[in-house]
Amino acid sequence: MKSIFEFVRKEFFQFRRDPKMFALILIAPVVQLIFLGFAANLDVTLVRTVIYDQDRSSTSKDFIEKFSSSGYFRIEKYVSSYDDIIKDIDNGNAIMALVIPDDFEKNIYGKRTTSVQALFNGSDGNTANISAGYVQKIISGYSEKILMDFKNKSGQKVSGANITPEIRVWYNPELKTRNFMVPGIVGLLLSLITLILTSLAVVKEKEIGTMEQLIVTPLKPYQIILGKLIPFVLLAFVAVLIILTAMWLIFGIPVKGDIWFLFLSSFLYILSTLGLGLFVSTISKTQQQAMMISIFGVMMPMIFLSGFAFPIENMPLVIQTVSYIIPLRYFIEIIRGVVLKGLGLTDLWINAVMLLLMGVAILFFSSIRFRSKLE
Repeated sequence: MKSIFEFVRKEFFQFRRDPKMFALILIAPVVQLIFLGFAANLDVTLVRTVIYDQDRSSTSKDFIEKFSSSGYFRIEKYVSSYDDIIKDIDNGNAIMALVIPDDFEKNIYGKRTTSVQALFNGSDGNTANISAGYVQKIISGYSEKILMDFKNKSGQKVSGANITPEIRVWYNPELKTRNFMVPGIVGLLLSLITLILTSLAVVKEKEIGTMEQLIVTPLKPYQIILGKLIPFVLLAFVAVLIILTAMWLIFGIPVKGDIWFLFLSSFLYILSTLGLGLFVSTISKTQQQAMMISIFGVMMPMIFLSGFAFPIENMPLVIQTVSYIIPLRYFIEIIRGVVLKGLGLTDLWINAVMLLLMGVAILFFSSIRFRSKLE
């Protein structure tokens, strides 16, 4: 035990001689959280719009006012032809074009159905889809208002059963994408710290020749492995504290659930990433190789298949099946559940057990391979 303690001390002394490493571990995650937190935003709050009003009546102006007063649409300009619409959408000056036909007012006062055309720049499917939802809501409200006005003017009484929806959104009432993405970024940054830096630290020992010196010392292989991994476990927990604090102070997203369960889950997840980092170090000869394998061989699949950015439910069945072997999937479900929903062990124990099993298995087999390399 004393030998492991001295080895860990040696690792921290080595970190202290390399200030860039401490900056990378403790400062870089906060910087990345800020950039990713503000950048990872799929909310649509401003739709640049051009209007092609062929009717130019008071009714069409009132209809256009519903869009401009909604707070979502900004009228960039009025155009006089479809060619102008094509030009503005192609140049990126407009996301949407609203076309009002020349018989708009006539059809409305004649109690006939009329159509308006909404053209979207579909190159960004998410923005176009959300904008189309805004359009449908405004038109639906405007149509209902017209119908009520006609009934009131004609003296008809509006009676009968009505269904009035009372919509309540739990956990994220403002429907902000950031509140969903930022907790997942915590898991992403924890992966970067433990996986990549672990593999680089071990390979660095090989490159500078100090690994051979460690092998000829009385230290046993398991003591070398523990001495290498324990410092990164401690630094990872420090990073978790810093990131959670920054998440609360900068983005106003506190931890609503059991924070001790979150720390326990972080430790279980760290077992997997440390094991993967150790494995990468056994198949890499240089730090460049370790970096490339860690990012493109491990990190990228974990990001794509974990549900961090893309819903797993929307993936093909084969990809959904593969995602069950991704540790980050379970950790992201835990951290989003604890931070946003206020859940704890009783609700997420299956995810914690999966992290434990996967972490122990990955770390065990990676340690065996690393030990065989030492011997």
